[in-house]
Amino acid sequence: MSLPPIRRIVTGHDARGRAVVASDGPLQTVVEIQAIPDTVFHEVWSTSGSPACVDNGPDPTAGPLMLPPPKQGTRCRFVDIPPDTQEFLAHGASKMHAAFSETGDADVSTVQDDSPHPLMHRTESIDYGVVIDGEMTLILDEGQVTLAPGSVVIQRGTNHAWANRSNQVCRMLFVLVDGVYDSAIATALNTTSEEDPR
Repeated sequence: MSLPPIRRIVTGHDARGRAVVASDGPLQTVVEIQAIPDTVFHEVWSTSGSPACVDNGPDPTAGPLMLPPPKQGTRCRFVDIPPDTQEFLAHGASKMHAAFSETGDADVSTVQDDSPHPLMHRTESIDYGVVIDGEMTLILDEGQVTLAPGSVVIQRGTNHAWANRSNQVCRMLFVLVDGVYDSAIATALNTTSEEDPR
């Protein structure tokens, strides 16, 4: 079952400073990840810099798909995630470099032979992930949590994967905020990567 398209309403200001609708319609950038069929990224908006420039500028989602947010910026997207298949679970790890390359950042993949899921990855950001439709399982190095519509995950730069163990597509809304690891966490991650490079 495919989910309905996203309608995006963008506001702005006219020459007198009055609030107006700048655009109302479908998203400009909707990308299916070829290495993981039926996984679809719906790019909503992004900002670069903080504080964000409040302007009447062009659509920032135009151009190539990029997984992480811009430096000191944010990224908002919906992602449709299909059910995991036995084929994907058995052989998906070999496709992860290609899959994350399609999202503009192959280096975020952390998958190893003993990883709990082929989609294990990490970004240096704070991510808000909200289940909109369907069911999802958050997988971490230690533990997992089943999520239903209305569940929100605050992802603080941790190694993780999203596993769809249901029989229908799950749609999630993500807002990613660029971040920098706390020095203690950065030290622990560097120590871990030296012991067990991912």
